[in-house]
Amino acid sequence: MYYNNYGGNFSEGIREGIKNSFRKGSSLTRLIYINCGIFLALKLIYIMMLLLGKGEEFYPTLLEWIGVPADPEYLLSRPWTIFTYMFTQFDFLHLLFNMLWLYWFGSFFLNYFTERKLTGVYLLGGLFGGLLYIAAYNIFPYFSEPQISPFPRPALRLTSWAIGSSASVMAIVFAVCTYLPQHKVYIFLLGPVKLVYLALFTALIDIMSISSGNAGGHIAHLGGALFGWFFIVGVRRNRDFASGIVNFFEGIGRLFQRKKKMRVRYKKHVSEMNDREYNAHKKNEQERINEILDKISRSGYESLTREEKAILFKAKN
Repeated sequence: MYYNNYGGNFSEGIREGIKNSFRKGSSLTRLIYINCGIFLALKLIYIMMLLLGKGEEFYPTLLEWIGVPADPEYLLSRPWTIFTYMFTQFDFLHLLFNMLWLYWFGSFFLNYFTERKLTGVYLLGGLFGGLLYIAAYNIFPYFSEPQISPFPRPALRLTSWAIGSSASVMAIVFAVCTYLPQHKVYIFLLGPVKLVYLALFTALIDIMSISSGNAGGHIAHLGGALFGWFFIVGVRRNRDFASGIVNFFEGIGRLFQRKKKMRVRYKKHVSEMNDREYNAHKKNEQERINEILDKISRSGYESLTREEKAILFKAKN
């Protein structure tokens, strides 16, 4: 009986494609992948909890640990939430519109600035948005009314929490709109619109929506927008306010990297390959690669063995 594992090859191809796209893609691609990956992971965990009869507690409990709290005391006990909140969405439409805006304006951004600056603006925009949200909830009397706690444990004090990448995305949107205010984009039913008007309209909507039920979210949007404007002001004065935070996180990452152990290698004293041997070696390699390419043209990439894929990958690099 003939059997071909098409399903395995298909899933392996998708997995390898995603890994290569993330590893070799731009910072914009990685930001979108991280947001979507976190959303999918949380959704799958939620489904598992739902099947176990604990679905109602999942999101409220999770919000406590990854959402940024308006209460500074909560923030001091969970400082990581000022960054985790900006990569987390619970609602699909929230994720969809944020990622569309991030893709459109992030692509604009990368035409004029580096990938490191894009990552920096994303992180600092989210940071500014979170801090403005916290400040507003602790300064203005409008927000002094106790919030209804979504948590199942009564020991937690009542407070407000925020999640979402909107503030980070708004920072990139406003950076582009501030840098290219006269640039026109086509909007359905409206025609060409200058970016400066798009930015003003977006900010006005957020200001008017503060009286709505999602006041904290709109305040965070304004904080992100403010940093996007501030970033371009710095650019015009030859100051980079974005790359520093990327350097900071890269430095932290290096602290947790395992140091490679020093190895002593003993080599036999043999003469190097002469020209004839080198050319013969390269010819054999090229013939092997040609065989693999012929196999791809006949049966597709999925038909390759792991060894053949490794040879092809090594040849590309």
